Amino acid sequence: MLRILLSGACGRMGRQVAALAGDEQAQIVAGVDVHPENGAAFPVYPSFSLVEEEADVIVDFSRPEGLGALLQYALAHRLPTVLAATGYNESDLRAIADAAKEIPVFRSANMSLGVHVLRTLARQAARLLPDFDIEIVEKHHNQKLDAPSGTALMLLDAVSGPDTLPVFGRNGRTQKREKREIGVHAVRGGTVPGEHEVGFYGPAEVVTLSHSAQDRSIFARGALRAARFLEGQAPGEYSMDDLAAAMIAKK
Repeated sequence: MLRILLSGACGRMGRQVAALAGDEQAQIVAGVDVHPENGAAFPVYPSFSLVEEEADVIVDFSRPEGLGALLQYALAHRLPTVLAATGYNESDLRAIADAAKEIPVFRSANMSLGVHVLRTLARQAARLLPDFDIEIVEKHHNQKLDAPSGTALMLLDAVSGPDTLPVFGRNGRTQKREKREIGVHAVRGGTVPGEHEVGFYGPAEVVTLSHSAQDRSIFARGALRAARFLEGQAPGEYSMDDLAAAMIAKK
């Protein structure tokens, strides 16, 4: 049984991970959350410094502000770490890269295998359709804090070239679309778990690739699979590309 220390345990995604852990032969031994709540089947602490339970891996669905304390604990206890938060800045990414020199770190802006497939197909389509205009549209619930989503930025990276000009929305623009532009647009409303579309617009034809999350459980299951994947891995940075390759190799 894989023992997990769950960061962000009381958030939407933390609760999803806790509910599904048993299905993935894992156990949540403790949680960390800046706003701990009663009622969890495991102890939840407001700080990593209070955790006493032994774990095999950390799974994090918290906020980037807590990254420093999380990595400090992971390094001190030599714990592989799954980072499923979004909104990291350049300083955060450097800290993650430094930590990965000593422990295995799995990071993805989206833990869904379906989104990984979308990203792979979008990258291939961008290469096959170099003269097509590309636009990315993402939709999320009205409680999401960051815009555009981390997944939209991940898709932008997948389809970008060396001279790409990202355009985040088009409000106030009065000139024609430049060829090197890629538009990125965010919609917020209701309870949408997450929808992402990459459109390729050419002369007289349009190719659209899309992914729609029906439930947040897909992200929780992906994070749990990533945690299992990290077992026995050497220090380094890992992503959904590595998890997918390992899954294919087993078939």
